[in-house]
Amino acid sequence: MMPQCPAPRHEDERVLLGHGAGGRLTAELLETLVLPAVGAVPGPLEDAAVLGADGRTVLSTDSFVVSPLFFPGGDIGSLAVHGTVNDLAMRGAKPLALAVSLIIEEGLPLAELRSVADSLGKAAAEAGVPVVTGDTKVVGRGAADRLFLTTTGVGRRLPGLHPSAARARPQDAILLSGPIGLHGTAVLSTREGLGFEADIASDSRPLHRLVRNLASLGGHVHTLRDPTRGGLAATLNEIAGASGTGAEIDESALPVPGPVSAVCDLLGLDPLHVANEGCLVAYVPARYAQDALRALRGVPEGAEAVRIGETTAAHPGRVLLRTRVGSHRVVDMPVGEQLPRIC
Repeated sequence: MMPQCPAPRHEDERVLLGHGAGGRLTAELLETLVLPAVGAVPGPLEDAAVLGADGRTVLSTDSFVVSPLFFPGGDIGSLAVHGTVNDLAMRGAKPLALAVSLIIEEGLPLAELRSVADSLGKAAAEAGVPVVTGDTKVVGRGAADRLFLTTTGVGRRLPGLHPSAARARPQDAILLSGPIGLHGTAVLSTREGLGFEADIASDSRPLHRLVRNLASLGGHVHTLRDPTRGGLAATLNEIAGASGTGAEIDESALPVPGPVSAVCDLLGLDPLHVANEGCLVAYVPARYAQDALRALRGVPEGAEAVRIGETTAAHPGRVLLRTRVGSHRVVDMPVGEQLPRIC
């Protein structure tokens, strides 16, 4: 693994928005403060924990603080369901049940809360995952920002599937199930009034049916991840670090929609760093790449699945991008926050 310079230290030693961005600041916060405090077992950070002697029960929890609450393609209610369903799916699990906790700021219109609750219930029903328990708290004005949700999910691993970031191997094909950058740019455009709302909608959706289709490949599915906070760049770097492999991806193969490119060009953003909520990356041995692509394309959410690169034993822990002009550049883990409050 290639060493990386530490993220900048701040003299005031306070939490920054960047600590929640999914990049290097987040990793440092977890590794130096949170994980030692809770006595976490050393190892790669995964989307969900595997429990039980048979290794088939999977548990995940996630909090959602997106601003605004409603955006093209979704809202905080559906996003909370999709996020936790997807975290379970990335460990190869079929989601079985959800728990939901609501923290509501005094003054939130009941009509908005009702709309979020209805959306959450609809998303859970469409995913086939019941909400079985939960909690509700109301805090005073200014003590929260309108509405925060926490969803916890339990799932059961599909037979033969045991994906992990640490299981990526050299000469794996890197597959991507759909376009990148839609969620982050949709939220940002709505929040900032950039005028792209008619052209961009979040890709927020459940991914467990994609994983179900991949189950026929069994243990050949080495790694599954959904590139949410920190975008594709953070996800590929996390996998490279956990597995000790290098990665090379092709710029020409990356599915970046035109409106996403326009927003990124306008604001100086890198689409590789923009959050997604409805696509996954899959690492499989190269000889199974076509089988995996057929499986992904077998459901609507994977219709645009593509191969974007491969892993390598060279430059372990580092991700390279082959540009359209034939050169290479390093794809670094984002340090802090490009787009705050996007999930």
